Amino acid sequence: MTILLDDYRAGLLQVAPGLAATIDAQFAEAARSLSPAGLAHWLDGARALTGLRRGPELLLAYLEDMPIAARECGEDIIPDCIAAVMKLSSLTSGTVLAQVFATLPTAARRLGDPDLLRAYLQLLHRLAARSPRGLRPMLGCVDELLAKLSLSGLRRWVDFGAEAYRHDLAGQARYFALETDDSRAVLQQERRGTLFIDSQRRLNFYLRAFWGRDFFLRPAAADAADFRPYAEAGALHLPDALDDRAGQSASALYRAMAAHLAAHVAYTPAPLPAGRLSPAQQFFVGLIEDARVEYCAIRDFPGLRQLWRSFHAEETAEAEAGGSIAMLRRVAACLLDDELALGEPSLDAHIRAFHAEISACCGDVLMSMTRGLALHDAFAARGAMPSLTELQRSMSAHRDDNRMVWDAWTFAQFAAHGGETAHQRQLRKRVSMMEFVNALDVETAGDDANEVWVLDGVLFDDDGTSWNEREGREPISEPFHYPEWDYRAQLHRPDWTTVYEHRPRRGDSARIAAILAEHKPLATRIRQLIDRLRPQGVTRVRKLEDGDELDLNAAVDAMVALRIGQTPDMRITMRNLIHSRDLAVLILLDLSESTNERVRDSDKTVLALTLEACTLLATAVAGIGDPFAIHGFASDGRHDVRYTRFKDFDQRFDDDARARLAGMQGGLSTRMGSAIRHAGRLLGQQDARRKLLLVITDGEPADIDERDPQTLRQDARKAVEEVALRGVQSYCLTLDQAADQYVERIFGVNRYTIVDDVRRLPERLPSLFASLTRA
Repeated sequence: MTILLDDYRAGLLQVAPGLAATIDAQFAEAARSLSPAGLAHWLDGARALTGLRRGPELLLAYLEDMPIAARECGEDIIPDCIAAVMKLSSLTSGTVLAQVFATLPTAARRLGDPDLLRAYLQLLHRLAARSPRGLRPMLGCVDELLAKLSLSGLRRWVDFGAEAYRHDLAGQARYFALETDDSRAVLQQERRGTLFIDSQRRLNFYLRAFWGRDFFLRPAAADAADFRPYAEAGALHLPDALDDRAGQSASALYRAMAAHLAAHVAYTPAPLPAGRLSPAQQFFVGLIEDARVEYCAIRDFPGLRQLWRSFHAEETAEAEAGGSIAMLRRVAACLLDDELALGEPSLDAHIRAFHAEISACCGDVLMSMTRGLALHDAFAARGAMPSLTELQRSMSAHRDDNRMVWDAWTFAQFAAHGGETAHQRQLRKRVSMMEFVNALDVETAGDDANEVWVLDGVLFDDDGTSWNEREGREPISEPFHYPEWDYRAQLHRPDWTTVYEHRPRRGDSARIAAILAEHKPLATRIRQLIDRLRPQGVTRVRKLEDGDELDLNAAVDAMVALRIGQTPDMRITMRNLIHSRDLAVLILLDLSESTNERVRDSDKTVLALTLEACTLLATAVAGIGDPFAIHGFASDGRHDVRYTRFKDFDQRFDDDARARLAGMQGGLSTRMGSAIRHAGRLLGQQDARRKLLLVITDGEPADIDERDPQTLRQDARKAVEEVALRGVQSYCLTLDQAADQYVERIFGVNRYTIVDDVRRLPERLPSLFASLTRA
């Protein structure tokens, strides 16, 4: 170990020459708690920090506090902490960086999970970027904040302060130091009843008392309203904070959750086979499986019956008004207690059958499959099958999402036990060229095939045409799943929509040249726009007292004045200012069927005018040098949102990009929220400081499977808010004259423009871009 320290000592002592004894002592202390690999990471981090040249205070704080934080959350966080501080170093001083390390043990102890600690470090970076004056005072009271708030609550508290005091620098410092009424009020609003970290030790002892073994409990950020505890990778994940419920304490709910998850681990010998089951069938099978593991736990520890029964009784009472949720909650309560009955003969028979079989089959997971499918069929026969959202809402608060139950089993494993299912899940498989040529059995199989093979590349026939062109099918990407906001229930429907990226059809690039020739009178104005927005390079600012380098001419003048007895001008330095635009733009086009309609008093369609506007704007932006992309979208229901990328950020606006743009076509509907989320995801991957999403549409969000017009409007508004959290600014250019009724609620005040005359779109779009992106 001493040899290991010797390799780093010289570099450390260059930064902190007076800390030789301290470095030796801290190394000896760290060696007691860190493994050799962790010790090497710790010393590598110290060496990296010396390169910042921020003085000995930062190095000392790191050497003292990093091993303590590693003991709380594991040695794997050491490189992540170093990377986070290196990113922060460009935004703040060495004293604040030392304070970050000094507060790490507190954050690690209060959060108790490496993923949450990494999220905490990301939150610090976001705060430093948005409100740099608030970072130091917040670190001074981080102990109080994390003692009262979960990480989600802390994130909302930080976001409120950063936004509310965006232009008040003095107010920022007071807010983040908990010295303002707003700060205390938001803190109280976001405060949760019981934090997981305050209950973790008691829960560990609680589970150990039952099963005589240790369970690894970890907190999980419960941001979503429909969050459920889960078991994964050998750990039981519980929400990082819980509120008291009517008649039940948060501590009791933590015990019920932990005991239920532990029962799955203890009494589930193998996962259930998902096979071809629909989501509704999986829910009912999971309902029986939850009852089976709870029966096994109650058989061994009868006291657990009262704990779980209290939550079933409370939730059944809350749903006494009737309906699907009330019925399902009553079924769950009856499965746990054989003395209860529903009073519904068709369902009571299945409950009695469960209680008759459970004592003999309590260790058989296939019993859950049989009884669950039978219960599903009984609900379907009554014509009372709830929706998937209602099924999820009916789950008891203490039960998990059952992901452990369905993991790793395939339909073949289930079929080996004689099971029978009704729906087969299609397998998508990416294959190489040789596997495609040599092993493909049916070249022209339909979209209902058991397997869909995706070729890495394009396969051409002898006549030079690709197989996709010959079969009339365009290649699509792997599915991207996004949530959708339900404004009636005020929650996200998880993975509700599916976005597929389609390869754009190629058109004639000469069409773009014709557009530029047709709008030649606008060329002069666009060139002027380019000249105004193009970065001017380096500007030299002279006569500064505290510049970056010596201004030789000014220094000579000062010496001459001094020699002749005059007072010299001491402003003898200068600075070079680099003018640059740190901006990335994504133009998102609505390509719905309505764009094929002709414009009044014109022979052009809305799509043609949109193409002309995009061509002129792309020419202008390419001349400025900003990275930009042009994408389009249309939808055919929530399962088929089609997203087309005509030009990406890393592609030039050359003949290929122009051909793809010329092949633009309109059709289908406008599910705007999903397209905005996908565009925000792509735009968020850019390194630019400013990110602009410019949406061009001719109507309101709508789709064939949604009758309520408010649903997709509210979802689009929520999508705009979500991408804003990624640092993406959204702006809408709409051609709908009646857009005043909805566009402001979606994009916000002063975040949209309504084009009165659609024929003026080609000249309005470049000028709008200039006004939005002018520094």
